[in-house]
Amino acid sequence: MGIAFVFPGQGSQSIGMLAALAAASPVVRETFDAASAVLGYDLWQLAQEGPVERLNETECTQPAMLTAGYATWRAWQARDGRVPDAVSGHSLGEFTALVAAGALDFAAAVELVRFRGRVMQEAVPLGAGAIAAVLGLDAAEVEAACQEAAQGAVVEPVNYNSPGQIAIAGEAAAVARAIEAVKARGAKRAVLLPVSVPVHSSLMRGAAERLRERLAAVVVSKPRVPYYSAADARAHSEPEDIRATLVLQLASPVRWTATVRALLDASYTTVIECGPGKVLTSLNKRIDKGSGAAFFAIEDPASIDMALAAVQEG
Repeated sequence: MGIAFVFPGQGSQSIGMLAALAAASPVVRETFDAASAVLGYDLWQLAQEGPVERLNETECTQPAMLTAGYATWRAWQARDGRVPDAVSGHSLGEFTALVAAGALDFAAAVELVRFRGRVMQEAVPLGAGAIAAVLGLDAAEVEAACQEAAQGAVVEPVNYNSPGQIAIAGEAAAVARAIEAVKARGAKRAVLLPVSVPVHSSLMRGAAERLRERLAAVVVSKPRVPYYSAADARAHSEPEDIRATLVLQLASPVRWTATVRALLDASYTTVIECGPGKVLTSLNKRIDKGSGAAFFAIEDPASIDMALAAVQEG
């Protein structure tokens, strides 16, 4: 059976994350200490004690989630967990996937995603952008509602998370109009999310160009296992292609539904979410069409035990 590891992005962070895993596995604190040395502040203390407002700042969230995902990956390895046959990630999680696959150096990735968070925040003035979640409406209807609501402004689908769960983003007034438009088309729910950066919308193109310049100076190697980008649901292996994909994904929708289906179609029948929370595992189960695939989320000793047992049995 093929195993794919997937890594979560922003939104899965929480105060106290990975505390139980850190108590059982020294590599967790070691990983956070290495990130802290790059960042110049105590990332573990921020993750454990907050304040939550600072942890939720994009420039802090991205290094925190990258580090948390990689620390969990190292804890899995320390338990002699099987090396996956493929990796992927949701948004920021793609960078974690590339570190786990040996394509990016961890310290370089920490600095890179801090930069990514900063240019994302600087791309759109605070309060000018918005993101909303739309539930219970198919993709074509959401796309049509956004076109109808745009009126010369920007509002677009940015996260195709699972069937019936799509995020939209863009200029705040246009997003507000789109919320009313999707409700009129029968959406069960449409609500603003507490995120000020309209990530993965075309408003991020300026930030993507700044990321392109920074990536030119970053060493990217061939990943040791196939890396699937959620920007296009395809595997990428050449360093220049990976750089281009990381630029593309910042101002393009996250096609998570298509990516998970691509992994399942490629016979990766066990999908393990690596990092705090269970957001992706919940989405993955909704995406799966009864293929018999197994889904796990690992973030503490008990969940690692469960996934290890399942993988060994398989």
